[in-house]
Amino acid sequence: MVDLSSSPAFSWKCPACGRRVPSKVPTCRCGHELDADQAARLSAPPVEDAVATPEPGENNIAGTVVAVIMALVAIGGAVYWMNSHRRDTVTSEVAIPVGVDPDDDRKVPRPARVVNVEAAAQPAAQPASAPILVVPAATPAPVPMPTPPPMPATGASLEDIIGSAMLAVVRVETSGGSGSGFFIKPDTILTNVHVVGSNLLVTIRRQDGNTQSARVETTAPELDIAVLRISSADGNQPTLRLGSVTQARPGQEVMALGSPLGLQNTVTRGIVSAVRQVGALTLVQTDAAINPGNSGGPLLGRHGDVIGITTMGIGSAVAQGLSFAVAIDHAQALLAGQRPANATGTPLTTLNQAMNAQSFSSDSDTRRSQGTQTYQRTIGAIARRADELDGRWITFKKSCYDGRVVGAFEREWFALWEARAMPGLVSPACGAIFTDVRRIADDIRAAVIAAEEAARQADVYPGTRRDVLRTYHLDYSGWGR
Repeated sequence: MVDLSSSPAFSWKCPACGRRVPSKVPTCRCGHELDADQAARLSAPPVEDAVATPEPGENNIAGTVVAVIMALVAIGGAVYWMNSHRRDTVTSEVAIPVGVDPDDDRKVPRPARVVNVEAAAQPAAQPASAPILVVPAATPAPVPMPTPPPMPATGASLEDIIGSAMLAVVRVETSGGSGSGFFIKPDTILTNVHVVGSNLLVTIRRQDGNTQSARVETTAPELDIAVLRISSADGNQPTLRLGSVTQARPGQEVMALGSPLGLQNTVTRGIVSAVRQVGALTLVQTDAAINPGNSGGPLLGRHGDVIGITTMGIGSAVAQGLSFAVAIDHAQALLAGQRPANATGTPLTTLNQAMNAQSFSSDSDTRRSQGTQTYQRTIGAIARRADELDGRWITFKKSCYDGRVVGAFEREWFALWEARAMPGLVSPACGAIFTDVRRIADDIRAAVIAAEEAARQADVYPGTRRDVLRTYHLDYSGWGR
């Protein structure tokens, strides 16, 4: 507490010694007494005297205290005003009064304002209908950014599926040839039995050209499935996922991967033509192009899962786009130690037996096939007569013909029907021999023409007829003249 007795407004100055004496004390220490004028002034001091500027050299402690108090009051008021009006410093400045439903559209009392307790120690009174919600002045922790929801799953492109699957497909090489195979585990490969043959070790060639030896662990000829193992497996080796033929539907898109004719990393595309049960064997029929070297490769569904192991393609003049894969379900059962009880032979022999048990030919195909066989037998018989005439011709040319034969013929006596092919002279003594040679040649010509007409009516292809004639050395462009 500051003593104000030394202030000019509450004391008198002794004229004798210059000391300040409290107004309640009429006598100074030096013995001088308060006179009447000083007593009158002290009894009723003017207002300005209370705050009058002290004389030089006098103690100014009281004035300083008053100024400090006024400054503190001003600062407090300013701080309070700033906290009351600075609405952008609080994340949620307006709070819903306690007990009020925020979804109620009716008029509600004015929301309470959030006040910082450190910024305003003595907040002004608020109406009872808007209680003050007091929050601590601590800095709020940063709110983590929400994790965005995952993008909706979209189907991978066909190119991506094939590109990934190719890394798991290998070329299987043996001393007798090559085929295809694919990894289902980092140390396990599936292929065909007819690819590995009787070998105990084979070579696998990856997409990047690296090679490695693999051991033939299991073979099932009745399924045409072989399981290979490698000793030093790569943990990062891509593998293919095994599906099931039970999910395959006719018309479903499929891809065949492998090394047809030694061309590694080849893919062909088609559909599932049918799923066929042939005895104890399930085969996936497809129109995807399958060539030698594709054997043992995977037949993939649209999502990259293996539904079959490519095993054969059938191609001929009457069958195109007819290929088969052994259902992958057989491979899964084989890996589990199970084998079909009633399966015999191979998938190819089993399929051939099933196909031979049915008639796949139309009436025109049957007529053409029979006509071709008849034509071959007829031309064969004619060729035997032509061989006999070859001997007679050699004797005739040596003894009865003076000159040369112009032109190149399959059989030299074909020159009998060419006007300028025999410019020489026939000996008059050999007239009978020449007539006999010419008669036999004309008979052969007539037989060939008749056989050609019969084959044409049976719809035997011209190329087939030409091949038969070449086989029996009877190919001559003048048969029809």
